[in-house]
Amino acid sequence: MKLGTLYGIGVGPGDPELLTVKGAKLLARCRHVFVPKAGPDAESVALAIARPHLNPGAQAHELVFPMTTDPAELERKWRGAAQQVAAVLEGGEDACFITLGDPLLYSTYIYLVRALRGLLPELPIVTVPGVTSVAAAAALAEFPVGVGKRPVTIVPTADDFGTLRQALRAGGTLVLMKIGRRLAAVLDLLEEEGLIDRAVFVARAGQDGQRIETDLRRLRGERPEAGYLSIILVQADASGNDE
Repeated sequence: MKLGTLYGIGVGPGDPELLTVKGAKLLARCRHVFVPKAGPDAESVALAIARPHLNPGAQAHELVFPMTTDPAELERKWRGAAQQVAAVLEGGEDACFITLGDPLLYSTYIYLVRALRGLLPELPIVTVPGVTSVAAAAALAEFPVGVGKRPVTIVPTADDFGTLRQALRAGGTLVLMKIGRRLAAVLDLLEEEGLIDRAVFVARAGQDGQRIETDLRRLRGERPEAGYLSIILVQADASGNDE
């Protein structure tokens, strides 16, 4: 049995023109495109970005990955999703899995690949990197991420802010991701640490509703949804020494 190849394609942060040439070429010829969704009625942002590049005859297969922290439920969902993808690949056809940003940076693709490796250990997989939200946000805000010898730390915000507070105090450039409904708490922490004036906020980079704020205090009182698809860049090195 000859297996098809799985192509994991990062479609970038929002602007369809930021999808790589390699990714666009693969989507133009792929007949099976797997699309992650947060729920049955949710819209897929990744699909909206990739749509201009899809093969006219492509079939979009929706994979629902609900927002849950239950390990057993997650395991069932990943295995079920992997089985759907494997059914196409075992027929000898190639398949693409699209994901926002880069496939290997906080992406559902990581868990799908792990599950597929369990089902099809010899499966050929090609991962096509994408423009990250980090790069897109920095470009929009003219915010230098890596300067001189300053470290760059990427931190997903979590309900326990101990790790985040420690990272802020370590200095360098911080990239805060997965903010979501924790936006207000993140703003409080930046204020407490005296760093709110050294941060920029970018939401929905390259998409409808794009927002850039250099004064994060303007985000006070916003609805919790304001933190969705957002990123905060912080220059936590108060010395400003680029050497």
